[in-house]
Formats: sequence, structure tokens, C-alpha cells
Amino acid sequence: MDIQEESSTTLGPLTAMSSRNMSSSSSAFFSANQSPFFSPRSSSCQLSESLQPDAPSCRIHLDAAAPSTSSAIPEPKSLANVGCTFSEVAASPAGCNAGDLQNLDCISSSVGISSCTVSGYCRPYEDGYSGQKEKRSKKGRNKRTSSIPGSRSISSYRLKSCDVYIGLHGRKPPLIRFANWLRVELEIQGISCFVSDRAGYRNSCKLGIAEKAMDVASFGIVIITRKSLKSPYTIEELQFFSGKKNLVPIYFDLSPADCLVRDIIEKRGELWDKNGGELWLLYGGLEQEWKDAVHGLSRVEEWKLEAHDGNWRDCILRAVTLLAMKLGRRSVAEHLTKWRKKVKEEELPFTRNENFIGRKKELSQLEFMLFGDVTGDSRHDYIDLKARPKRRHLTIGRSKCNLLEERHMGNGSKEEKTSVLWKESEKEIEMQSIEFSHRHYRSRLKRGGTYTGRKRGMKILYGKGIACVSGDSGIGKTELILEFAYRFHQRYKMVLWIGGESRYIRQNYLNLRSFLEVDVSVENSLEKTRIKGFEEQEEAAVSGIRKELMRSIPYLVIIDNLESEKDWWDHKLVMDLLPRFGGETHVIISTCLPRVLNLEPLKLSYLSGVEAMSLMLGRDKEYPVAEVDALRTIEEKLGRLTFGLAVVSGILSELPITPSRLLDTINRMPLKDMSWSGKEAHSFRQNNFLLQLFDVCFSIFDHADGPRSLATRMVLVSGWFAPCAIPVSLLALAAQKMPEKQKGTCFWRKLLKSLTCGLTSSHTKKTELEASSLLVRFNIARSSTKQGHIHFNEIIKLYARKREVTGSAQATVQAVISQGSISESIEHLWAACFLLFAFGHNPAAVELEVSELLYLVKKVVLPLAIHTFITYSRCTAALELLHLCTNALEAADQAFVTPVDKWFDKSLCWRSIQTNAQLNPCLWQELALCRATVLETRGKLMLRCAQFNIGDDLIRKAVFIRTSICGEDHPDTISARETLSKLTRLIANVQIRAST
Repeated sequence: MDIQEESSTTLGPLTAMSSRNMSSSSSAFFSANQSPFFSPRSSSCQLSESLQPDAPSCRIHLDAAAPSTSSAIPEPKSLANVGCTFSEVAASPAGCNAGDLQNLDCISSSVGISSCTVSGYCRPYEDGYSGQKEKRSKKGRNKRTSSIPGSRSISSYRLKSCDVYIGLHGRKPPLIRFANWLRVELEIQGISCFVSDRAGYRNSCKLGIAEKAMDVASFGIVIITRKSLKSPYTIEELQFFSGKKNLVPIYFDLSPADCLVRDIIEKRGELWDKNGGELWLLYGGLEQEWKDAVHGLSRVEEWKLEAHDGNWRDCILRAVTLLAMKLGRRSVAEHLTKWRKKVKEEELPFTRNENFIGRKKELSQLEFMLFGDVTGDSRHDYIDLKARPKRRHLTIGRSKCNLLEERHMGNGSKEEKTSVLWKESEKEIEMQSIEFSHRHYRSRLKRGGTYTGRKRGMKILYGKGIACVSGDSGIGKTELILEFAYRFHQRYKMVLWIGGESRYIRQNYLNLRSFLEVDVSVENSLEKTRIKGFEEQEEAAVSGIRKELMRSIPYLVIIDNLESEKDWWDHKLVMDLLPRFGGETHVIISTCLPRVLNLEPLKLSYLSGVEAMSLMLGRDKEYPVAEVDALRTIEEKLGRLTFGLAVVSGILSELPITPSRLLDTINRMPLKDMSWSGKEAHSFRQNNFLLQLFDVCFSIFDHADGPRSLATRMVLVSGWFAPCAIPVSLLALAAQKMPEKQKGTCFWRKLLKSLTCGLTSSHTKKTELEASSLLVRFNIARSSTKQGHIHFNEIIKLYARKREVTGSAQATVQAVISQGSISESIEHLWAACFLLFAFGHNPAAVELEVSELLYLVKKVVLPLAIHTFITYSRCTAALELLHLCTNALEAADQAFVTPVDKWFDKSLCWRSIQTNAQLNPCLWQELALCRATVLETRGKLMLRCAQFNIGDDLIRKAVFIRTSICGEDHPDTISARETLSKLTRLIANVQIRAST
């Protein structure tokens, strides 16, 4: 009876863990490199209900249930309600070609585990098969195969090889997620797979194909769970592969020591109390066969793979590596080893916070929102949420470009492609087409209760793979997400961390290319018949990353500190960067915005009083009641801000000072006059005590390290760097370029000397490493996983910018120009350019001398623009940078020749009025030639984006400048003329094609 119940529910629940597109590596369950029928790299296919006359192909029709899926990509309707007519394959072999036959197993269900005849999860007891027939004992695989209906078709099924057979039993989402991930990971490495849960097959036709795959498989993976040992099919697979000496058992939430025959039969221990017993009786099998199969697990010495909740990634990658070595594919194993090393070093931006306190409920909520379930100890911490019923055709409105892209990927009918908006009633979340009127929405709300007068957003979604965390700056959003990432990173192939600041989010997103191994560079399309424009190339780069995230491989994408729902450069929705919700890839967004993507966020509140006290006190400190009261006062004055409490904790742990004395020192600290404006300054306008706390810290640093404190200067220049990890050497160089700070008053020097007597001797200069370590210990900065880098909280960076210390921005730009590199600090190079050029409506914050500007253009601007354009396909950003650089060079040139209207037409040798150009002709000529180089570079990049007329004009200007200064025979002039000739030919060809 247990077996019947276990196998009677199959496709519907399994499809809850959905894969939203059928990518090149996740389309085939059963494929082989040597076979003309199957390929592990076969492309996505679509199953039509009838054969097309102009494209004859072999189709295998099957009866797949119509699941109630949670996927945002609906299952293609062509997969539903068609009969199994396997004999059609053998009936007309001449009408099939190898390309068409690759589609045989491309048809995947929304779980990514095929619903087709080859490896499908189908309802049992189909086509006249009853439960009693499924229970019959297995008396020989060959005999049973030869007697099944459609054996003629199976014999003509030219299955030559299969690298790995994966057998499993069960329908729980974690098991399906694990098996799906394992399958796709193997296929990505070119290892053909066949995945089967034979207990769910409804006819012998499918069982026959699965058994054929077992026969030809080089290795057989059997996933062992608590309930799989009561399945006759799992026992048969264990026996078969043990006999062939190619069994690879993977213990799922088990260990080899748990699978002892005596313990299982006698129901020893909590593990087997419910799932143990004489399991062979459940399906009418033989006792000795069952015992031999389970005993065979202990004889497999080489493979000891255990998949627990905390090691999925390691287990899968180890399995793929070992199988690749056994199959003679050493290059695969070496590639995975290098990739794992890279991920280990660069996956997460911050080291784990060992002093993380509280947030148990929030962590459980995040788990529930992403997975739809809570596992482990979190079950005891979280009991007040219930998963919502899964709904089909779930799409949250996104831009037209992505809708067109998703339609092109073949995701269903017109009804399934309709963009929808979420509406909320009192009882449930409802979905409504955007064509419905707002009046209809108002009437629904009025029937459900009192209308609030405004549209309300979607409630929190559970099990959809998307979560949004909202809260004030400094409340602990990043810490919460970081802790979640460290706790659950093994459930994902990789955690992809993206900084959400509006100017940098596109670059941060495209930086994922190195981890995902996706080429997003601009195509060398000059030789092609059609050249893509700016938008097409940028969309193609984003689409490459997005498609990789939409495969059946689980990734965790974290967008930290999202500033706006729209990109700063082109005002496109950030949602266009994300994969569809409801699939294997999960997304977490942290933001200060009240709502993002029309989602109701998880609003992060303050720590409880006990947790806040624990954070400030640390682990081993105890204070009398009066001091505890002082801590509570500090907590209230800080607005219970988590970041402020962490700074207090750093001070108390590093200095021999009591909380009451610290409170008195902060109150007596004079408040600096600073102008606050904008939403980001809300925390400071309402919290002067936090500013005084910062000033106390910096005064302590200044006293401990002398009047020119390197630590304080590093903080003050940090505000002008990009919002990412900063190299300590670069930060220290910028700090050293700042002007010296004047000594403080005598009173404050005496007071702070008494406070810092236990920190260090006065006027002892610190090295850059010591200074950065001091900042980390005081929780002003935090350490990065990158060696020699530290990261500053956005509150600190905003404070540093608002202090407006003379020379801090200038020092930052000079340091970045002199020491920054594209490979190590591309974000900081962009930050320097934002300070130097008037991007958008922001004025330039730093001005350079002409000689410095020339050095900047040659060493920073030109390499940065070309690298951004070619490597990342960020055409708009690169060309905007060159355009603003051209304007800056023209302004500098105009200043050189202000008394001269047109210096090309007038002789400067006989003028009585001197100009900068006359006084320094070499610098003047170098400036003009630099401008010509920038113009030529812009023209060449315009060529790559089919902007021929603009490119022609720019290159003609460059040729004119070089001819005037260097002459017609100079190599640079000749090179520019050749570029102009090529452009002229391209324009002529375009005009000819347009006329024809």
C-alpha cells in the first residue's frame, strides 16, 4: 500500500521545481556523443502535435499530465494529452534524420526531468496497468522486456551508448532539485545521461527504454533515500549495477553506515522506525534479493558520495569529477578543479561575520520564500507561514525586449505570453491581465473589503525563488543576506553577488561572465552582412548572462543595495537582468526602497533588546546595572541602528573604557556643521548621535597615530571610491595625497589621550595594513574575501563625502590614475571618471591640469572605454565616456588658444599677443593629437555599431587635425586615412544594398 501511495503522485508535484527554458545543456536526459540519435549538447526543441510537411521528423508522443506548476514559464501545450505511439518511430525510419532525432529526448517537463517516453515522470497504472500489475515480482529484465508491447519499436531504437544512468525514487522537491542539478552538470561536461524514476512510469514501453539505457550505461548512479529501499525498481538497479561493477550510490540525507540490513529490518533507530521493516513484502519481492542488493552497497568502496543539506555542491562536483576521470575525460576534471578554486576565492565579497546575532525568523522567512519549505533546525524557529497554492502562467510584467526574447525561446501560446500584473485581495493573491481596466480592479477590492484608495502591491511570494529585503540604511540587510548565503551556499552551484548601485549595476552584472563562462564581448561583425547596433549588442550581452541563469542549474543571485528599479545609463528596468521567477535560480534583493518590482518586501526591523545588548557587549564582558543602563541609552540614541551598535561594540572591545564614559564622551563631542540633502541623508538628519560617534572614532585614530592619522584619512577618501571592495594600497595612497590635518584643541587632546592609553603609543605612525586592521576592528570597515581589500558601509562613505574635506576627491582621483588598473579596479576607474567628467546632470567635482588630463586620457580613459566596449558590450557607457573626454579636451584646447579664433588658419609666429599655446607649443600639439586619437577611437567604435555617418564625421576631424600638425605622410595620418577609406566603402555597400 505504501508503494501504491508513493508512486501514485508523480508529475504534478515534481513540476513544482521548474526550469524555465530548455537550454543547450539541459534539454536531453538520455543522450550519447557517439549516437546519431542523441547528444548531450543538443539544442532546445519543441514538440508539435502534428508533423510539419516541410520539415519531416520523428516524434514520440506521450501522455504527460498537465501540472499545476509554479514556473513562470508555462509548460508548452504541445506536451499535454497526447498518446504514446512509440511504434511511429520504427514505422518510417527513412523520414527521420539525425538532427530531427536529437529532439527525441529534448522534451523536458517543467522540472527539467523529461516527460517523454525516454525518461519521463508519468502517472503510473496507465494503459490498463493496475496497481497489482505494478507490484508483481521482477523475474528477469530481458524476459520482461521482450514481452512488453511495442518491443519491435524498442529493438529498432538505435541506442548505442549512454555514459551515466541516474535512478531515483520519490517526488520531494529537494530530491528532484538535486537530481536535476546533477543531470545538467554532467551534460554540461559532455557526459550523456539518462534520468529515470521508473516507479512513476505508466506503461511498459517507457520501462523498456529505461532498461535499455541501464544495459548500455557505462556507470549507474542510484540515489539512495529513506524510502527508495522499498521500491522494487531501486532494488533492481542496485542488483544490476552491482553485478556489472559500475554502481555509483549517492546517499541522499543518509550515510553508508545507516544502510545496514539488520537495522532496516528490525527498525532500529529513529531513521528506520518509520521507513524500515521487511520492505520486500511491500512489493512482493524476494527477501534474499533485497538483502543482497542492500549488502551490495557496503561492497562499493571507491564511491562514498553523501548528499546532505550542507554539501550538495561538493557532492555533485565530486561526482562529476570522479565520473569524468573514470570515463577518461581528464580535461573535464582539471577544468572543474580550476573553477572550484576560483569560486572559493571570489564567490562572496565579504568574510563571514562570526559574531552574527539574531535574525533567526528572518533567515527562515528567506528560506521559505525561496524554497517554499524550511529544513533543519529552522523548523523550530518558524511556524507562522503557510505555503500558498501554486498557480500556472505566473509572470510579473517585464519589458518588451525580454517578452520578445522569451517568445523566441518557445514558451507557449499567446495566452501564456500575456504580460500580467499582480493584484491583491483579502483572501489570496490574484493575477490579472494588464488589459483589464483599473475600474474592474477597484470593484474587486470593494467586494473583498474597504477600498484603501490606492493600488496595493503583491504580497510576499513563497516558493517562487524571489525575495526582497527592505529596511533603513545600516539596519543589517547585507549582514542578513550574507549569513543566508553562507548557510545555504551548498544548495547552489554558486552565489553571484551583484552591487545594486544604479551607476554600477550593469557592469557588476556583466562581471558574472567569468564565473558563468559566458562570452559577452562585441562580435567582430565588420565582415558580416549585418552589423548590430548599440542596443542589440548590449541586449545580446545581457541575454547571454540571463540565459545561463535560466538553465536548470541552481544559482543564487544577490543584488545588494539596489538604489533604483531602473538602470542609470539607459533607464531600463533592472528586472530585465533577472531570470524568470519560479525556476532553479533564486534571487535576493536588498534595498532601502519601500517596494521593488511590485513585490512586497520582507521589511527588516531592529534587533530585539537582548540581541542589541549582546551585540554591543560581545561574548565575555559583563557590566554592572549602571553600565548596562548606559548601553541602553546609547542604543536608544543611535536609533537602535545595527551598524551603530557594531561600532560601539568595536570601541568597547578595543579600548579600556566603560559604557558610561563612552556615552559621556560622545555627548561632549562637538557636532560639525554639514549640509544634508536627499533621501540618503535621512539617517543622519535624524541621528546626530551617530555623527558624534563617528567623530569620536576618528579622534581616537588621530590621537593614536598622531595628527596625520592614516586610518582617518583612509576613511575620508573612501567616500569617493566605487561602492565595492577597495585595495588597501590604493586607499592608503589616496590618503597620503591628502593635505595635512591641523591639530585639535588642547582640551580634546587631553581627553582622548586618557581614552586611548591602552590602544597604542602616541604619534606612532602605522603602516597601511595596520591602519586597515584598526578600521576593521572598530567595525568602521569590514574585511573582504579579496586579499588586501576592505569594504566600507555606505553610511560611512556618505559621511565622508558630506564632511567635504579639502583635497579628498582630488587625492582619490590622483591615486586611481597613478595606480589603478583595468584588471583589478575597473569600478574605481569609473568612479574617478565620474568625478572628472560631467556625467548626466552632475557637475565635475575635480579639475586637472592639462598635463594630468593628457596622462588620464592615455592611461585610463582610452583603455577603459575600449575594454568596456569590446569585453562587456557596454556601448553606450563607453561612447559617453569618450564624448565627455572629447569635450574636456576641447575645453582645454580652447583655453590654450583663447585669443585665437581658428588657430589652423592663422600664423602664430607673428602675433604680438602671447597665449598658452605660444608659450608651450609642444604641450598644445600633444593636446590636439590626443583629441584626434579620441575622435578616431570614437569613429572606430561607431563602425562596430553601424553608425557610419557619425563615424565618418569623427574620423574626418581626426584626419584633419593630424594632417595639420604631423603632415600627410605621418604614419598616424596614413592610418586614419585608411580607416576613413574602409568606412567610405562600408557606407557605399550599405547604400547599394538599400537601393536593391
